[in-house]
Formats: sequence, structure tokens, C-alpha cells
Amino acid sequence: MYFSLIGPHWLQWAFVDKTEAALSKDCVLIFLFVLKDAKGSSRSHKSPFLAQGPVHPKLPWVLTGQKVAGGRLSGWRRLALCWFTVCGFIHGVIEGWFALYYTIIPGDQSFLSQLWKEYSKGDSRYVIADNFTVCMETVTACLWGPFSLWIVVAFLFNRPYRFVLQLIVSLGQLYGAVLYFYTEHRDGYIHSEYGHPIYFWFYFMFMNVLWIVIPFVLILDSWCQLSSTQDLSDKSLPKYKSKSK
Repeated sequence: MYFSLIGPHWLQWAFVDKTEAALSKDCVLIFLFVLKDAKGSSRSHKSPFLAQGPVHPKLPWVLTGQKVAGGRLSGWRRLALCWFTVCGFIHGVIEGWFALYYTIIPGDQSFLSQLWKEYSKGDSRYVIADNFTVCMETVTACLWGPFSLWIVVAFLFNRPYRFVLQLIVSLGQLYGAVLYFYTEHRDGYIHSEYGHPIYFWFYFMFMNVLWIVIPFVLILDSWCQLSSTQDLSDKSLPKYKSKSK
């Protein structure tokens, strides 16, 4: 039932027939469905929703391929929106789960708690309720999760503030990732199995460095787009010649 609810045909219908506010509301409802389903799986140790996959892998690509108010999006822009769709899910659902249940994760058997316990093999701060980690993940879940989906909606409806949102979220992601690495570096990597090919290099390094590289590229993209717009705005302003005395 959940799978069909967020299938490609449903999203296409939502895009065509719904307003921006309604589409944003649907995105939030999807998050709530996932969290509710994952929490319920702690009893049965099996989540039918998550077992089939929380989102269809084609959904972001299908959605961004629709004709928007400003025309069709380029392939690069579609990839960027797919990134923000994935970010919305990861920040809002997976990291949101940690922000809500970090105190019970070590003893909980639900799917998302098990996911965090597996990841903690690369960073044990996630099972000891480290203050920085809890604060960072809470801010990420509450702000960057919803804002990532807002970016997708803003681009689909060709809103003038879309690149401002992209700049804000990408800066927030970059800042959080830098602090994440730097605080662990200052601690001497005591929360990770330093040098381990999976737990350190894949879990800790690779899975997090993405939130440095990709946001940095998107910051440059926003910089170029906003600078170009400001330049056009400046050129359109009437020029007044100063009167010589």
C-alpha cells in the first residue's frame, strides 16, 4: 500500500494536479509514513515498507523529467534535484530517527536503529549520545531535511528563490560535514576503527565526504547563478550621469 502510494504514477499526478503547497504537504506525509512504519517494525523485526524500499529509485528522475513552469530541466539540474530528494529522505527520515530516538538506539531492534548501530562501527558517537552528534543531527533533520524537499518543489515550480535555498542548504551541509570531521580529528579518531577499510574508509570517510564535495559544487553553482542574475539586474538599472559643476 505504501509502495503504491509513492509510486511514479502518483507523483506524476501530484505534480500535474496539485499546488505547490499540497505537493510539499505530501512530501511531509511520506516522511511520517516511513517513520511510523519503521517504528512499528521494532515489534515484528520486519518492515514491509522498508523491505520494498522507502522510495522507488526512479521517482526523483521521473518527477524532475516533467515539464516545469520554466521549461524542461537540464540533465545536470535533474541530477542536482535527485541529490536533494535523497538528502530530504536521509536527513528527514534516517537522521530524524536518530534525533528522536538516540537514547534508545543501543537497545532497540527496529530497522533504523539497527542501521545506526551498524554505522556506529565506523563512528561510535552515535551509540553514546555524543552531544555534538545529537545537536548536529537534530539541526540537520529539522532544517536541511524539509529544506531539501522545498528546493525540489521550488525548482519544479520555477520559484525565484530556488538558488537562494540551494545556497543555504548546501552551506549548512558543508559546515556540518566539516565540523563532523574536524571534531573527530581533534579527538584523535578514538570513536572509529582508524584505517579499517570498511568501518573507517567507507562508513566514516566516504559516506560523509559526499556532503563536502557535492554541496561545494552546488554552492559554486548557486554563486554563478545568483551573480549572473545580479549582473543582469545591475545592467537593467538606469544609469545617471553626474552633473558637472
